[in-house]
Amino acid sequence: MPIALPGLLQSNPLFDTTGEIKMNMLDAHERVPFRNGPFYRKHGLSAAMAAIGLTLALTSPSSRADAGTEAALREENARLRAEIERLRQTVEASPAARSVPPDGGAATADADAASAATPGGAAAQAAEDAPVELDAVVIRARNRLERLQDVPLSISAISGRELEREGAVTLGDITRRAANVQWNVGNARQSSLSIRGVGKQGQTDAMDPSVGVIVDGVNYAYGALSFADFIDVDAVEVARGPQGTLLGRNTTMGVVNITTRKPSFTPEAIFETTFGKNNTLIGKAVGGGAVIDDLLAWRGNFYIHKQRGDFRNENNDGTQSWPDINRMAGRAQILLTPTPDFSARVSFDIQPRNGQNDNGLTYYTQIPRHYANGESVPLSAAVNRAENALGRRWFTQQDSYSYAGDYLRAINYDNYQPLFTGSDGASAELNWTLGNHVLTAITAYKDFYFDARNDEGTPFDITLNNNTSVEYKQISQELRLSSQAGGALDYQTGLFWLKTRNRVLQKQEWGSDAGAWFASNAQYNALDANGEGRYLLDNSLNRLFRQQREYIHNQSIAGFGQANWHIGDKFTLTSGVRLTHEDRRTQSRRDVLRNGYGAELNPVAVNGVQLGGFDSDTTGELTSSALSSPDQLALANFTASKYFGVADYAALSAAQKQQIAHAKTLRRTQIGTLWLKSDGESFRKTQPALIFSPSYKINDDVTIYASWQYGEKAGIVQFTNGLPNNADPEKATAYEIGLKSALFNRSLILNAALFRTDLRDYQQSVQVVDPLTTQLTGETAYTSATGNVKHVQITGLEIDGAYGGIKNTTLRFSAAWNRAIYKDFTNSSAAPELANLGLPYLDQSGKSLPGAPRFTLSVGGEYRLPILGDKEFHASINHFYTTRQNLDNTLSEYGWQKAYHLTDLSVGFGRRDQSFDLNFVVKNLFDTHYNTGQSWASYTPGAPRWFGLVLKAKL
Repeated sequence: MPIALPGLLQSNPLFDTTGEIKMNMLDAHERVPFRNGPFYRKHGLSAAMAAIGLTLALTSPSSRADAGTEAALREENARLRAEIERLRQTVEASPAARSVPPDGGAATADADAASAATPGGAAAQAAEDAPVELDAVVIRARNRLERLQDVPLSISAISGRELEREGAVTLGDITRRAANVQWNVGNARQSSLSIRGVGKQGQTDAMDPSVGVIVDGVNYAYGALSFADFIDVDAVEVARGPQGTLLGRNTTMGVVNITTRKPSFTPEAIFETTFGKNNTLIGKAVGGGAVIDDLLAWRGNFYIHKQRGDFRNENNDGTQSWPDINRMAGRAQILLTPTPDFSARVSFDIQPRNGQNDNGLTYYTQIPRHYANGESVPLSAAVNRAENALGRRWFTQQDSYSYAGDYLRAINYDNYQPLFTGSDGASAELNWTLGNHVLTAITAYKDFYFDARNDEGTPFDITLNNNTSVEYKQISQELRLSSQAGGALDYQTGLFWLKTRNRVLQKQEWGSDAGAWFASNAQYNALDANGEGRYLLDNSLNRLFRQQREYIHNQSIAGFGQANWHIGDKFTLTSGVRLTHEDRRTQSRRDVLRNGYGAELNPVAVNGVQLGGFDSDTTGELTSSALSSPDQLALANFTASKYFGVADYAALSAAQKQQIAHAKTLRRTQIGTLWLKSDGESFRKTQPALIFSPSYKINDDVTIYASWQYGEKAGIVQFTNGLPNNADPEKATAYEIGLKSALFNRSLILNAALFRTDLRDYQQSVQVVDPLTTQLTGETAYTSATGNVKHVQITGLEIDGAYGGIKNTTLRFSAAWNRAIYKDFTNSSAAPELANLGLPYLDQSGKSLPGAPRFTLSVGGEYRLPILGDKEFHASINHFYTTRQNLDNTLSEYGWQKAYHLTDLSVGFGRRDQSFDLNFVVKNLFDTHYNTGQSWASYTPGAPRWFGLVLKAKL
């Protein structure tokens, strides 16, 4: 219930129509949840606020007879605002204001624990000894400030201060603190978020993520934008289930909503430096305050992170390491509040393009000797290329390198280059208070740059320029109208527009050793027999450069609305709908950019793309078309002269012609399929998102709810070997029943949700017919591409909790039992150990999805002990556990990662006003060995133990 205030106060702009204090006088843009917090009830803040409000009311234009000048009024308002801020800080510094990080529904334990040192005597000490009430966590998951316990959805909340204490800045760090959320590590384009086991698979540049990310109200429509360090974070909220009726755009599995700290008129300056293992140097600087009192405020932050990796490249004496870090970012914000009813916040962020080695961390293992049915695996180039090729004379001449001694034991890259990423963005958020409504407009721009250059894993000149570059841009506009909370009905409605452009360039350049690496045994044996053949083998691929370009254009236009129908004091019905019109187009082309040393070995044309070669059969004999073409015949004669010193192709021996044929076949195979620039089959459809959720408050501390949610993810406009091959939209129907409770004088928060989600046409990698190869050969051919799985089902139980009943200690926990299985998946490609069976499709129905452990657990705690007057000792810990999971997308039996634990710890000492703090942080305390990727013949190790010292100062 809002604070009851005299009518005189109602007219003052410091209060809204209910008499509740407006946040724009305290924190510039949000309403303070004082009336919901235990500290409000414990510290008599209501009386202080009422007194200040009365003073303001008596000095307002409507109530004063001789008020003095406008300047005097503004000066008095500024003084009173400073007093409000002082009282707020005093209140938040008390033990009753402290609570746990809100994964389980409790606020973070960041406030100053100084009540014993402040006036109050026995009362203050009694308050310190009392159990901490944890029910006042406020979240923004529905675009307004609400108590977490009042929102009928499965939501976890994590405070920014908890993340700061434990050095958690990436989504991987963040998601280990919430139930049933996982960050699937790769490079920026390959990493992904999954919720309830769904979201790992099949990330492509034209595909929407199953789990959305929103930062300060701006939807990140491209998954790669999430590959960043998040600093100066206020809170992170994970909303599970289909979203779209309020948050961002349509997603099928949920949203991670990140809110950073905004400008305020209170001066602040924070400096933080970290020194740690592997030459780690991290610097942070955050500052802000008033530029013009009551009118203009600013906030800025700067971040730099440099760190060596734990894994070395043996090719350059270990000077190149994985995953090394070289990041820099900054953000500047300006807040304008010309009137109490209007505010404008403008934000600019920049991450300059920097190179770092967070791509290509792969260790190879020996390919198993037997398939699943016991049949021997052949030592052939097609199946076991590395072991086969590295045994050839071509490569054994370098006697310092061997397959068993080097390839299987170390990273040894000669042409790897750092992965370059960069991102810039800008946004403007305008808020108008219009009577009992707030109109919000968010305009935003965001871009992303990516360039990766990979290596095949040897010190030989095989891959010169195997890379992908991305230039992505998005612009969005959202208009949202929100009614005042309370009464019989409150609602939000709005419009959303998003336009994205993505240019993707994939390049492949071969080197002088590529022919000997990619040749079949028959081709290699014939060409390595003499000098002329070795010349052909060298030139077959040397400096050949192929490129593929994609132009992806997407536009979304949506209208949405959600309402809370309050039927009596205890029952609330939430309903919402969103209609999104998707318009998606993709263009693609693949051609040869440079022919390199062996242009004469080209085919005449590939799929209509002219390459200028001459036509010959598999034995090297010229075809009739070549004999009738003067240009082709002249090129054939040139080839004979270049490699064998004869002027006439017809003068070559059968063995020599066969060598040319082998070189041409080798080159043709690596060139693969080419195609001219073409348009894909566009996707245009209006897609719905729906929610229906009743909730019932049994009493002030216990609420039960149920929800039905439906959402769709747009179809994918794509190509398979140059021909259109779209994937259908993904559709999710989710059911959930839940309990939210505050027990034992609200010192224990216990929330639980039982859920089931059915995904139809789930988008991931599947086995499809290769239309072009089938067309060219006349025989049905198959390939792997992003497509649809008919039915995936997820069922499970999630529990979030927090306990604050132990003196100086707060605890939190989250756990999830999750069963994510393929209900109907008959079009899977075969795992490598089944490749010998020649199956066009494999039925994986009934199996668990990759990256979907059956059980996960996160437990954390914090202990804060006041010592030496105004100082305190503090320690916090976070422990994460997961059962085994299959990390291979084909569900290979070699892809299983066993269960493991990860523990992060921080121990520190500092002043309770946080003006100084020294913290020792350890990540992966027990140096757990685990993999983030694992398959038939390779694995990617997870990060080993890291430790560092963090020094923080606040002015």
